[in-house]
Amino acid sequence: MANSRPNLLLIHSDQHRFDCLGIHASGNGPRIRTPNLDRLAAQGADFVNAFTPSPICSPARASLLTGRWPSQHRCQNIPPFDGYRPAETGEPILWQRLGSAGYRMAHFGKFHGEVPGDPTGYGVERYAWEEDDYDAWRAQRGLPPRERTNGWFGEVDRTSGVEDTRIAWGAGLTCDAIRDFSADNTDGSRPFFVRWDPSEPHLPCLVPEAVADDYPAGSIPPWPAFADPLEDKPPMQAQQRRSWGVDGWGWEQWAPVVSRYLAEITLLDAKIGEVLDALDTAGVAENTLVVYSTDHGDLCGSHGMMDKHYMMYDDVLKVPLVARFPGRIEPGSVRDDFVVHELDLHATLLSAAGVGVPDHAEGLDLLAGATGREDVFSQYFGCQFGQYSTRMVRDRRWKYVWNLTAVDELYDLQTDPIEFVNRVHDPAAAGELARLRQRTLHWCETLDDRICNGFTRLQLEDPAVTAAPGA
Repeated sequence: MANSRPNLLLIHSDQHRFDCLGIHASGNGPRIRTPNLDRLAAQGADFVNAFTPSPICSPARASLLTGRWPSQHRCQNIPPFDGYRPAETGEPILWQRLGSAGYRMAHFGKFHGEVPGDPTGYGVERYAWEEDDYDAWRAQRGLPPRERTNGWFGEVDRTSGVEDTRIAWGAGLTCDAIRDFSADNTDGSRPFFVRWDPSEPHLPCLVPEAVADDYPAGSIPPWPAFADPLEDKPPMQAQQRRSWGVDGWGWEQWAPVVSRYLAEITLLDAKIGEVLDALDTAGVAENTLVVYSTDHGDLCGSHGMMDKHYMMYDDVLKVPLVARFPGRIEPGSVRDDFVVHELDLHATLLSAAGVGVPDHAEGLDLLAGATGREDVFSQYFGCQFGQYSTRMVRDRRWKYVWNLTAVDELYDLQTDPIEFVNRVHDPAAAGELARLRQRTLHWCETLDDRICNGFTRLQLEDPAVTAAPGA
């Protein structure tokens, strides 16, 4: 058993901000308690420069399964909105490759149409969906359907105790799979890949009364990037506030929304602790790669906006990523190399399992050492509020956002980490603007990004366009 192939446990949440881990919280904004995720990082590695390939659910998740960028796998929106289609899967995806190698697989929680069909069509043995299966489970417990009376802004769920929540349901299924798969694998020939995808803390955050006061709204300070005047920013950002009906909201309106978001993460953390305990109880913790991450972040009031649409701020691009793998990952290590997390997780999981990473995969094995990337890239193809394509390239100091139909954005992250001051028209930053536009062009050409064509590429390479206000 000591030399058997490792088990794989991936806990992949939805819309979790990087700064909403206890170990990442600063003294300048809301502070959160996540003792179990903090413990996981202390026992393994904390990847502090992990970014999403696309700040929207289905495209990012499709990258995890295919190992390819959204411009390559072609899943570029969420169902049922314009521009959505599942990823092209001409090559075997993650589940199929692990299944062919003898892994028993389970998937619980969110599945967002990122590939055709559902997980069972790819060899997943146990599958339970976040909606119908959870609702049926509630009905079996004599509970009514959860009500949502406050739209997408969240509320206290007075029909549920902590153990009735969707988080508890998913954690219980995950613990059961760990126990059963481990008990059946006495000779080490059938390791498991168990994936739990809680839909939390994606809005609306419906928190049970027992935890609703964990973070009193009156005690929560604003996000550092809350009071953004949006000067010289794309008009779509002000439109986003109007679309959500939050234009003019002060922090007193936002604080209850943030309170529920924080409470839901802390509840999720508690149930993650139970899942980690299940590994110990089953006696498999020492031979299991455990990864926690998410698909993208959340504005949740940052820049005075809701959700994530239209934006390339770090609030939505930068994600938590922690991993533990005894004997392979040094406990307490901090990795600050650039990670494109969904792509790199695809490669890392396959490599850990001893399965070859396909040639077409774009990710890097995080167990093999630093990635060596000089910058990261992210793609956004529009959303249910109307098609509005943007691309982002970011290095350690500068971020450039190519907004094809609005003013571009350029931020000096060293002097302006909250991304308030758009330097795109600043002559002193013209050299950085030109450099990052060339990097954007390089990324687009490398990744077959069709948004960059004979017409639009002039925005990146024509000096006259580069110098024009609003270019």
